Amino acid sequence: MTYKIYTLGCKVNEYESEVIGDIFENHGFTESDDPDVAIINTCTVTNTADSKSRKLIRSVRKQFPNAVLMVAGCMTQNKKDNLDGIDADVIIGTNNKTELINYLEKYKKEKKRIIDIDDISKAKFETMKLNNFDLTRAYIKIEDGCDNYCTFCIIPFVRGHVRCKKHEDVIKEATDLVNEGHKEIVLTGIHTGHYFDGNYSFADLLSDLVKIPGLKRLRISSIEATEVNDHVLDVIKNSDVLVNHMHIPLQTGSNQILKDMNRKYNKDYFIKKIEKIRSIKPDMSITTDVIVGFPGETDEMFEESVETIKKIGFNKIHVFPYSDRAGTVASEMKNKIPGNIKKERVHRLLDISKEAEIKFMNDHIGKEMIFIPEVYEDGYLIGHTGNYIHVKAKGDEDMLREEVKVVGTEVNYPYLISEIRP
Repeated sequence: MTYKIYTLGCKVNEYESEVIGDIFENHGFTESDDPDVAIINTCTVTNTADSKSRKLIRSVRKQFPNAVLMVAGCMTQNKKDNLDGIDADVIIGTNNKTELINYLEKYKKEKKRIIDIDDISKAKFETMKLNNFDLTRAYIKIEDGCDNYCTFCIIPFVRGHVRCKKHEDVIKEATDLVNEGHKEIVLTGIHTGHYFDGNYSFADLLSDLVKIPGLKRLRISSIEATEVNDHVLDVIKNSDVLVNHMHIPLQTGSNQILKDMNRKYNKDYFIKKIEKIRSIKPDMSITTDVIVGFPGETDEMFEESVETIKKIGFNKIHVFPYSDRAGTVASEMKNKIPGNIKKERVHRLLDISKEAEIKFMNDHIGKEMIFIPEVYEDGYLIGHTGNYIHVKAKGDEDMLREEVKVVGTEVNYPYLISEIRP
């Protein structure tokens, strides 16, 4: 039989879809554009994401009327009490995605629609293992859920409380991946830096992972500023395996908006934390997420945010216009910002981001760097350094997925053109 997976939303969803694909392949299925089984992994982070999920379900049902249609993920979890209009044969939520093959067998046997959505507040960590994401970097999902309850975010309600993979399992999985040839491990989750296993902390996990023989790079997908504690900083300071790149969401540089968002820090705390990280690793690349146009964000508050962002000196900014999410505190707030103003603010921050990216790349012209090529295209190797500079260098295809020494020569955005050195 054949299958096809459609994925909406975040990196965690992408990882989980890869795991689902692995499971189906291991049961004799083949991926196809004309599937016997269609699986849709939905997103609900915004109202627009809900609409996209529903539209995709209708489209796939129409395109493949004879396929078994299976729908999972955050949208169905969020809409568990109102699944009207979701024409699917199997519907589950954010839990039990590794059991989709079993739901399929049950459906084929009984020929009855299956709806099975857990109470996510009581869910345990669903162990997932991806055997071969690609030969450059491999992802390990170490955590699920979030307990922060930011006022703009629905995720705690659809992903549940923080729960984590056993640290022994993480270390074994990472070791196996390295032994299979992977050079880089990326730790991922909904709230990755909140990882714990009893008294065993996230910093303990980092400390053990960087000791794995043969592991060249360890990367954290994202971490909150409040979670970069002294123990984590010690690992950053003492290990060259933990890469010189951290993604730390700011969301806004306005103290009032931070408070309205229910973030757990103010701008001064965030600035001091970044300064401390850079005092330990001056070449550390810091990227971030920023939301503009949050309810009540005045021009003055936005300018405060711009000033904070410039003071921190991020190397790249992922910018999102605020979007109402039904069921969140922020959706009920007054003083909503008009779309045209949000658009202007997005463009302004994107310009700041591009300028910062180019400056960071220019700072590395003439410097020796190590990058791992991920793609070979028209005679060029393309990949990333540890601090996430996008490198393009003329070279041979047999260098793919190996550590390559280069020197930056010129910026051709979004690449730092480089020359390979022996």
